[in-house]
Amino acid sequence: MAHQHRGEKTEPSVEERRNARVILDRLRKRYPLIGTALRYDEPWQLLVATVLSAQTTDENVNRVTPELFRRWPTPGDLAEADPEAVEAVVYSTGYYRQKTRSIIALAGDLVDRYGGEAPADLEAMTSLRGVGRKTASVVLAEAWGIPAIAVDTHVKRVAGRLGLTTETDPVKIEFALRALYPETEWTGVSMRFIQFGRDVCDARRPLCWECPLEDRCPYPHKTPPPELER
Repeated sequence: MAHQHRGEKTEPSVEERRNARVILDRLRKRYPLIGTALRYDEPWQLLVATVLSAQTTDENVNRVTPELFRRWPTPGDLAEADPEAVEAVVYSTGYYRQKTRSIIALAGDLVDRYGGEAPADLEAMTSLRGVGRKTASVVLAEAWGIPAIAVDTHVKRVAGRLGLTTETDPVKIEFALRALYPETEWTGVSMRFIQFGRDVCDARRPLCWECPLEDRCPYPHKTPPPELER
């Protein structure tokens, strides 16, 4: 059964699972200890930080969250914050008006429905305003170690290039990866794929000539070594 015919409801073959296992084992060897670079003290703070991390770097978010959580230390404080004051703090993360609306609404939902605590449940978390499956999955895996696979642009690109799935919809990619790996492995998948996407499997110029997965990669547009490009 070839992987290109497999949708989210079709069981992967033994060979597909074995290939996926080899890929993850090599990434685990490269990144033995890995987790989110976002700094937080409580799960709700990671939820807010992950929302802020869209279209920017974790470093940028880490520069603004200490001041954000110093001025508004609880979801209740943030829910009642002056949007212009919040915008001024999160401005450097980009899309600051949209992000401000999202995190204030999110904080309000946490207070109104969950007593100011982030719920450790995917469906409950994605019911919060401004929270999608990717954000919820990051928080579940990182804050509580609950099995979850977050699909961002890096995960989508790496999984696609490696032939683990031909799906392009993030939810379908998530289910394809869930089917390939045992649930006990889910928590470590996303962050390793993300870091690998940043370090090696770059969107524009992947470092194919030094890739530890080159022999496993069917991607047809491999980048030649720099010396061959001259």
